[in-house]
Amino acid sequence: MKLSTRRRALIVNGTLGVLVAGGAVAAYLSIAGTAAGPASAAGASTVTVGRGTVLDSVSASGSLESARSASLDFRTSGTISSVDVKEGQKVKKGQVLAKLDGSSLRDDLAAASASLTVAKEQNDSQATASSYSQYVKALNSYKSAKRALAETVLKAPFSATVTAINGVIGDRAGASSGGGGSAASGSGGSGGSSGLIELIDTSRMQIVGNFTESDVTKLKVGQAVTVSFDALSGVTAQGRVSIINPVASTSNNVVQYPVTVTLTEIPEGVRLGQTATVEVVVGKAENVLTVPTSVITTAGGRTSVTLVRDGQRVTQPVEVGVEGDGTTEIRSGVEEGDQVVRPAAASGGTTGTFGSGGRTQGGFPGMGGGMGGGMTGGIRSGGGR
Repeated sequence: MKLSTRRRALIVNGTLGVLVAGGAVAAYLSIAGTAAGPASAAGASTVTVGRGTVLDSVSASGSLESARSASLDFRTSGTISSVDVKEGQKVKKGQVLAKLDGSSLRDDLAAASASLTVAKEQNDSQATASSYSQYVKALNSYKSAKRALAETVLKAPFSATVTAINGVIGDRAGASSGGGGSAASGSGGSGGSSGLIELIDTSRMQIVGNFTESDVTKLKVGQAVTVSFDALSGVTAQGRVSIINPVASTSNNVVQYPVTVTLTEIPEGVRLGQTATVEVVVGKAENVLTVPTSVITTAGGRTSVTLVRDGQRVTQPVEVGVEGDGTTEIRSGVEEGDQVVRPAAASGGTTGTFGSGGRTQGGFPGMGGGMGGGMTGGIRSGGGR
């Protein structure tokens, strides 16, 4: 039976279409290093598997603040008779900061002291229950008067710097004037209320940074921290993780946890309020096989690299260890000196998508005007080196 010219053309075109599609699929599988068979490695850009150190770290930023501050006022009320310090002055623990007029309280103390002397003499001579009771009463009155006079002197509870003085000689101060005694804070700030004199301990500095919920699981109290300062190029300091707050905050659908880092050293030039970045190394592998993170491919739950062997590309499954953002530890699957193919930048959807320092995620290729660019997984953003 003879076929018409039209049907013959359709059959030929259909056959050619199948051959072209099959060739395209085979070419992709060959480039991807799958079971379609080896492909020539001519012209491929490669890197050599070597040995080195891989660091995985997490980081956050915050402002430098004092780890200890105090807002001080008198525990008793009265008129300020002297202010013995100035703003910006450094003071030592126990140093007198200010005084109230204590003339009436000194009179009270003198009277209580005289009464105590009389009561003691009577108790020594009579030694009765009544005389002893009078002696105890006089002793308590004396102690109370002495304590009240002592409260007219405001002293520094620790060595610090005076940051504010909120009163002058002649002003009323103390408990009845709204001062409410003294307040101290161990986590920065001014202790909550404004006192007569405010202090900050500049020898104890800290930074509170917000870490993501995935990063905070890698942190432990006591871990070493490296701190760098935006305003001081090349200057770093060491610190320790001191507090991991269990209460999270959410901003733009991102869950974060405040973590307090206490500096163990304070470089010259560092000032309160400066912006700083804290970096915590959470994983480290030394003298291990390493490759650039970008040459590693993860697809279908399998991690692999593409090697060049005998001039051909071969897909090699690998086991990874510590993952940094630049390099990754390879625990098995390759040997030192192996040549690993660098993935070409995605063009027309031939390999998957890989980000800066991230590993390649498997994706179905885009094929001309037919099937578009494929799906890609998320890119790991590690803090390693």
